[in-house]
Amino acid sequence: MTALASSPSLSYPRPLAVLRLIKPVTWAPPMLAYGIGCVSAGVSPAGQWGTILLGVILAGPIVCGMSQAANDWCDRHVDAINEPHRGIPSGQIPGRWGLWIAWAMSALALLVGWQLGPWGFGATLVGVAGAWAYSAQPLRLKRSGIWGPGLVGLCYEGLPWFTGAAVMSAGAPSVYVITAALLYSIGAHGIMTLNDFKALKGDLETGVRSLPATLGPETAARVACIVMAVPQAVMIALLMLWDRPLHALGVAAVLGLQMLAMRKLLRDPKGLAPWYNGTGVMLYVAGMLITALAIRTLGIAP
Repeated sequence: MTALASSPSLSYPRPLAVLRLIKPVTWAPPMLAYGIGCVSAGVSPAGQWGTILLGVILAGPIVCGMSQAANDWCDRHVDAINEPHRGIPSGQIPGRWGLWIAWAMSALALLVGWQLGPWGFGATLVGVAGAWAYSAQPLRLKRSGIWGPGLVGLCYEGLPWFTGAAVMSAGAPSVYVITAALLYSIGAHGIMTLNDFKALKGDLETGVRSLPATLGPETAARVACIVMAVPQAVMIALLMLWDRPLHALGVAAVLGLQMLAMRKLLRDPKGLAPWYNGTGVMLYVAGMLITALAIRTLGIAP
């Protein structure tokens, strides 16, 4: 018997189930990326703290939370296999409430994004569109082990970084900022591939072509580690080229620690993927911050 079948019929969603639907544990990466973007702009935060806070809230609880609600609604049939205790398949969020919550949060995201000026609003449009393109038919890019993680990596790391820098600068960020945000977005593809391990059973049964499902856990984990490491190595080389050797050394140090964690991950990719996402990812974000501190003093590229 499924959780859905055993749950009492409800007319309204349970508040705790709604909180779980928007998954606060997933908010930290885009919130940190937005803050890192603000740092990388090299602009004083004096008089802009309210705008910074609004952007951080937009990146995390609103846009990321909306994307989680949209994904859970579009994945409700897969979740009935992988995680039947979740709010929608268990009946704790009944009927079409999951869809209505995702729609309402999409509208809220656009309203808040409008307050951040043209760059903030444009980035919000991209983020909201990306969330629905990832999860919903007819695109449903999550079916691809290449496009799906790539889109999520862009929206989780690169887009908030770019947006934070653009809002602080009131204009287009420097080439240095764009380059760093793009490299870390590419690396985040590997992080998102590891995140797909938790849905491996449902992906195999429903035809979602995630890398763990198509390559197998061991090969997919190796690919994820390479994809995470190579952009950081390129970033280290660029920091040396840009005359920031101490920052390059700092990024190299956190990459070295990640590689130690990767060695452990590869012993049992399926079992240790959640562990890596809790440890290696924080080291990855630390490298992002070191990079932001380096490029904030570089000015506008010629």
